[in-house]
Amino acid sequence: MTATGIFESDGRAVPYAVEGDGPVSLVLLAPSDLEGDGMGVVAHYLAEEAGFQITRIGSGADASTSQRVADAAAVADHLGITDTWIGGYGFGGTIARHFAATHHDRVNGLLLLGVEDAPIPLAPVIPVLIIQGANDSNNPPANGERLQSTAPERATVTTLDGADHHFPATHPMETAVIIEEYLDWD
Repeated sequence: MTATGIFESDGRAVPYAVEGDGPVSLVLLAPSDLEGDGMGVVAHYLAEEAGFQITRIGSGADASTSQRVADAAAVADHLGITDTWIGGYGFGGTIARHFAATHHDRVNGLLLLGVEDAPIPLAPVIPVLIIQGANDSNNPPANGERLQSTAPERATVTTLDGADHHFPATHPMETAVIIEEYLDWD
């Protein structure tokens, strides 16, 4: 069952949803609101079938990047999440990269889906899973490959054949299985 809520962070209403109660925690940052992030089915699979605890965090209205990072940290604190994998799709992944860079002591690993071309270095030490849609013209596979080349010893890229920009919504099971297998928590 999914528990949803709104957390007030500096006057912004930040929506979140928590599903599952397994030992593996994964926080997924939505590019905007939770309904439009395309990650609902992926999150449900990872919670129900893989036994993960999935927390999806949306954005406060008109929040800057630094505010979104602060909002994610505040929601995590509110929920008692002290260490987790963190990730997101598209802009949500960009926010996750910022979060990992500024809160690396709280992050076990980074999950990036549809990597944007953004000049944000990867946080040190942590493993990184990058998933790209082979036919994504907005965030092409080259974005993920470029990012992976900055930390080849700890970053892995998987490309979904036949998948376009909306692959978390159009290929949710394939996306979820890649995540589950990478984290190897069967």
